[in-house]
Amino acid sequence: EAQLVESGGDSVQAGGSLRLSCTASGFTFDESIMGWYRQAPGNECKMVSSISSDGDTYYADSVKGRFTISLNNAKNTMYLDMNSLNPEDTAVYYCAPTYLPPGGPCRKRAYNFSGQGTQVTVSS
Repeated sequence: EAQLVESGGDSVQAGGSLRLSCTASGFTFDESIMGWYRQAPGNECKMVSSISSDGDTYYADSVKGRFTISLNNAKNTMYLDMNSLNPEDTAVYYCAPTYLPPGGPCRKRAYNFSGQGTQVTVSS
């Protein structure tokens, strides 16, 4: 089982910032385009951002201009820098390869990836 372990989630006030980390073991980021996903209670699993090994990035409209995705291949770690957080950003955040089927990133243990997500809570 490959490990993609998220960390860095916390409770912050609106306008605050957080840095999420995704540390990989048994998996390298050149194997796939990597994504950050989030799922709020009662909502579907949605992609927030993605990055290729070449550094090409994608951002959902809801986070564009506020979030920045990056890779540190030497540390086998992917980051998501989140600024100007608002209550709508509250969710469990997951990292996963983008080739997983819809919904898969938020239940990635079914696809032999460990990692339980990290909770981000933004209060107004």
